[in-house]
Amino acid sequence: MTKILYVCVQNSARSQIAEAWTRKLCGPEVEVMSAGLEPGTLNPLAVEAMREVGVDISMKTTQSVFDLFRSGKLFNYVITVCDETSAERCPIFPGFATHLHWSFADPAAFEGAADEKLGKTRVVRDEIRAKVEELCAAICPRVSVSQTN
Repeated sequence: MTKILYVCVQNSARSQIAEAWTRKLCGPEVEVMSAGLEPGTLNPLAVEAMREVGVDISMKTTQSVFDLFRSGKLFNYVITVCDETSAERCPIFPGFATHLHWSFADPAAFEGAADEKLGKTRVVRDEIRAKVEELCAAICPRVSVSQTN
């Protein structure tokens, strides 16, 4: 079984979205988690954007990457999803995992009216889905992403 950890600063939006897409698109062949350097609270924009595509993350909680490290959990892939300006703060999870960095804008930093912020979050949601589809195709070739739409 392939084990994936998504990491961002607060584990409130991008890493949660990536975890949810991976669970939906890769299926049971992949164990997936997400965590943050400074866990915050789940971003309502992320919850709403995922709800719109039929994925409920409303009951998810944030967790610390350091708690996972202390637990001795090991992963095949550790993927940071911080934006470029926060990349230096994105934690590196030690171990023998393949480390990847996918840069996405932070919904917590979006400005404007509520509908503008939600629109920008939808863009991030869809960008993350595209990257997860690529990853699932690479690590789970038997899973057809087109069948999971």
